[in-house]
Amino acid sequence: MHATPKPAALAVVLNGQDALLVRRRNEPDAGLWGFPGGRIESGETVFDCAIRELAEETGIHATARSYLTTIDVIRRENDEVTFHYVLTAVLCDYLSGTPQAADDAMEAAWIKLADIAEARISLSEHAASVARLALASRQASIDS
Repeated sequence: MHATPKPAALAVVLNGQDALLVRRRNEPDAGLWGFPGGRIESGETVFDCAIRELAEETGIHATARSYLTTIDVIRRENDEVTFHYVLTAVLCDYLSGTPQAADDAMEAAWIKLADIAEARISLSEHAASVARLALASRQASIDS
């Protein structure tokens, strides 16, 4: 099996001391908490994808503020690449809505950003490091 890299966006939405996470319904991360997101559609910007996926998965509305990081998520089985996602994490400002799981999410909830950064819950790969970047970005904006 050969997996072509697929571009995707993650919406990192902060609200006070919390960040919005979803618990994934489908593999590869079924049952794990992670930032809402999904594949970028043809002609769609990364920011637009993050905001669209956020609304589809959680009912939350936000605005995209800045790029946080880009992550390669590659899984292999018997030396074959089974999937490869290139995830761009987008820092977003919360506007409105109450988290409700939809689409491929089992749950959607506001979770303490510090708990995510310290991996105190079962997380998708890289979620804790993305949360630490969001914390650092928030601190930098406070300090300036």
